[in-house]
Amino acid sequence: MSVQTLRARLNRADINRLVNQSDPETRALAARKFCARYAEGDLTEQDREIGAEVVRILASDAAELVRRALAVTLQRSAHLPADVAKKLIEDVDSIAVPIIAGSPMLEDDDLIRLARSAAPARQVAVASRPALSEAVVETLVEHAAPEAVRTAAANDGAAFSPRAYAGCFTRFEDNPEVLEGFVSRSSLPLEVTERLIAHISDAAIERLVHRHALPAQLAVELAEGARERATVDLVDQAGLAGDPRRFVQQLQLNARLTPSLILRALFRGHVTFFEHCIAELAEIDHAKAWLLIHDAGPLGLEAVFRRAGLPERVLPAVRAALQAWHSLEVGPDGARDIVRMRKRLAERIFSQFQGAPESELAYVLDRLDMDERFLAEPAAGAA
Repeated sequence: MSVQTLRARLNRADINRLVNQSDPETRALAARKFCARYAEGDLTEQDREIGAEVVRILASDAAELVRRALAVTLQRSAHLPADVAKKLIEDVDSIAVPIIAGSPMLEDDDLIRLARSAAPARQVAVASRPALSEAVVETLVEHAAPEAVRTAAANDGAAFSPRAYAGCFTRFEDNPEVLEGFVSRSSLPLEVTERLIAHISDAAIERLVHRHALPAQLAVELAEGARERATVDLVDQAGLAGDPRRFVQQLQLNARLTPSLILRALFRGHVTFFEHCIAELAEIDHAKAWLLIHDAGPLGLEAVFRRAGLPERVLPAVRAALQAWHSLEVGPDGARDIVRMRKRLAERIFSQFQGAPESELAYVLDRLDMDERFLAEPAAGAA
């Protein structure tokens, strides 16, 4: 619809027809259509002023259905007048909640007030907003209902300060369901990941170690059964480690940097970890190890492999894995493309090289099955 057509519809007579229809359903339908046009960005300043006047009239309509049509249609619009947004968040839940959850016209002061004293449904709406400042999050943590804090914990757009993290552990140390919300975040500080282990359920721990890097020493302890509630696959933790050099050093100190673990990690596509393993065992820096490992000729890899003291029998498998890895690319679809790449990597390794250890083949196939099951879970698929 052109701007000219819209302007023709925004006259006093049409405004009167819009607000004076006796049937609420008719007014609600008209309100929805009007608000959809008003939300468009190509209106003139005069159109916008007239439209804002109509929006204010609709926000005062006696029929809940009309006000709901307004709230749902303009819940994410930057053109909703701020005074209307503040009015709508005081309305019934069906009208207030969409505005609270999505309107960019609300300020931190509005959200802090809601987080402090509103009903739980409205606090949850605050917690689910696409972006929340540290001040709002801290208020939620201190005052909001548990379900709202869990929602914020799982919301990547909620900015958790160290104070907010600490407040969650203090207030909800006996409520693991709230703390388990953190598992759904795309990233966590290492110290938070470590603290979660002591508070959440076994199932949540399994998801945590699958999604997030653990502090190196904690990963080793869990893998060794130091804590009975969880086990950790050090191969996948190697891929998650933010500081692979430190992780490798910790494995070496704990006598866990074995040829089997190194080969399994390479078969899973954790090439950076493999490079750091070789550098640590060969006692050279990572840059030099990288050059030798990825040397186009056959001599560099063989030389650094021998210096690292790894068994000659696994060198052909390593060479086959590196050749396969260099021939593949990871697509843009996040975790799903990583799993697809791992499947193609395994297929190429085991089709091109028939001498890979059977135990490593079984491990890789088992982990691929676990990848597929994890991606099939609703929480993982939505993350």
